[in-house]
Formats: sequence, structure tokens, C-alpha cells
Amino acid sequence: MVQTILNAVLIILIIAAVVLAVLYFLGTKLQKRQVEQQQLLDAAAQTISILVIDKKKMKLTQAGLPKAVTDQTPKYMRWAKVPVVKAKIGPKIMTLIADGRVFESLPVKTEAKVVLSGIYITQIKSVRGGAVSAPPKKKGFFAKFKKK
Repeated sequence: MVQTILNAVLIILIIAAVVLAVLYFLGTKLQKRQVEQQQLLDAAAQTISILVIDKKKMKLTQAGLPKAVTDQTPKYMRWAKVPVVKAKIGPKIMTLIADGRVFESLPVKTEAKVVLSGIYITQIKSVRGGAVSAPPKKKGFFAKFKKK
């Protein structure tokens, strides 16, 4: 009886160690890939003045992005909602994808200088008529119940 319990615990520990080792190696591989992609984004970055027309979160397939963009994205990401910004760059109206933090603090119907890497907005440099506002903090679940 005790021997079978010890064998079961030993097998579970071995399986857990193997899973942790696999996760460690996958994590380091993904981290290297992220660093390479960040270097590519930084190399293609340029500061541009845009007029933000509209912003919303929508599915990648419905965002109106070029066909090349939707073809390059993995199938599981095509139905995920992404932050999309419709902006006027010079005389052209374009659909851009924004970083999550940038999307929250980007004001609508104002002119802003942003760092653009392809069709991806990575950073806000300045906003015409004021400073860049921090994104509004979301209240937690228990904040609703606290008295003011």
C-alpha cells in the first residue's frame, strides 16, 4: 500500500519535472524571438504626425487591413480583437494597429506625433494642444463596494 503511493508520487514528480524543463526551454526560445522582433520594429520606426479619426477594438478580419497582413497572421489570431486606429496621415486615411498602452491614451479627433513602425503604432511622442494623458486606471471589482 505504502509502496504504491510512493511510486505514484514519484511518477507525478518526474512528469512535473519534465513539463517544467520543456516550459523553460520554450520560454527562452520565445524570449529570443521577441527580442529579434523588437529590434526589427525599432529599426523600421519613424516619427509621424497623424490625425486620429476613430479608434476601436475589432477582429483582425473585420478591421479593413491589407490582405497581406491578414494572410501573415496565424489562424488562431485572426479572430482575436486588436486595437485598431483609423488615422489621416497626410492626405491618406489609413487603418493602423496600436500597442495596447498607446491605444488607451491616444485621444480621438486630435493630432498627435507617434512612432510608427509599418502599420503598428508603438509610442506617442506628443499630442497637439496638451500633454499625453495617462490611460485611465480601471477600478477593481471591490472598488464598487467601497464607500466614497
